Amino acid sequence: MPKAPPGTSLATWFPGLDPTYAELLDAARASGAPPLTDLAPGEIRQRVRSGNPLCAPGPQVRKVEDVQLSPWLSARRYVPLILRTDRILVWFHGGGWVSGDIGYSDQFCRSLADGAGCEVLSVDYRLAPEHPFPAAVEDALAAVEWAASGGRTVVVGGDSAGGNLAAVAVQELKPEYGTVRGFTLAGQLLVYPVLDTDRGAPSYLAYDGLVLGVAEMGWFFDQYLPREQDRTRPRAAPLRAADLSGLPPAVIAVAGHDPLHDEGVAYAERLRAADVPVTLLEFPSLPHGFLRFTGPVPAAADAAGRIVTAATALMHDSKTTELPNGQR
Repeated sequence: MPKAPPGTSLATWFPGLDPTYAELLDAARASGAPPLTDLAPGEIRQRVRSGNPLCAPGPQVRKVEDVQLSPWLSARRYVPLILRTDRILVWFHGGGWVSGDIGYSDQFCRSLADGAGCEVLSVDYRLAPEHPFPAAVEDALAAVEWAASGGRTVVVGGDSAGGNLAAVAVQELKPEYGTVRGFTLAGQLLVYPVLDTDRGAPSYLAYDGLVLGVAEMGWFFDQYLPREQDRTRPRAAPLRAADLSGLPPAVIAVAGHDPLHDEGVAYAERLRAADVPVTLLEFPSLPHGFLRFTGPVPAAADAAGRIVTAATALMHDSKTTELPNGQR
């Protein structure tokens, strides 16, 4: 579908789009702000930080503390008022591997900790283009292993680019691939994840330019994956992994008005074909990045609540994959 012409309401151009969300996006289009692809990485990071207040305030938790996982890798730890499981959720924020920081997912991590009654570790992984692929993957693996110290059971999650890192991490931590230290990997929570580098899927064509599109994802890939030969590797495009058997249970949330919709559904189908338990949550009226709009958009807040409910089941009830000692 061609992009909506200037002055055309997105609610008219995309009839199924949530009307409140459409109004916000229309206002953003009318503001005259330059497109993402015209900005430098630092400018994009500032724009993303300025959107943090659009997230609904998270619930109160017992403890929030910043921790140092290594000389270059930090994280934020959330402990709920009532801890109901020993499992820990390691979370990777979105932002196209270029933007986002420790505050990006603060409200949602509070909701996960409170709703699931679990400890959450939100990882401040290194960003491109200063640190291109595979730096973020290496940080993701290091964070999971840090969280699992002492034999703790781990669930890995993330949104958008963070969902990519979560999916890659659980693939790499399969016994035949990963450097593991005898811990248990219990699940993966992937929210509108980036799972492939192919920008020709039908959902890309249908929703190009609605928050995210062909040009924007191409720009992010250029920053994170400057070498073309890396773009087909499962470490960058986990949908392309040859074998998905043996992975832990998954919750995958997809937005209906999202160029990434089809790859999320395709990954769920491939996991099911490999006998991996999957819960697929579809939110037809929402675009990519809706967790960033839980304040002004009731449908986004409702979706976030449903994801927390599904994550709660994952933290407490799912089957697990035992990871023995091994070498990379």
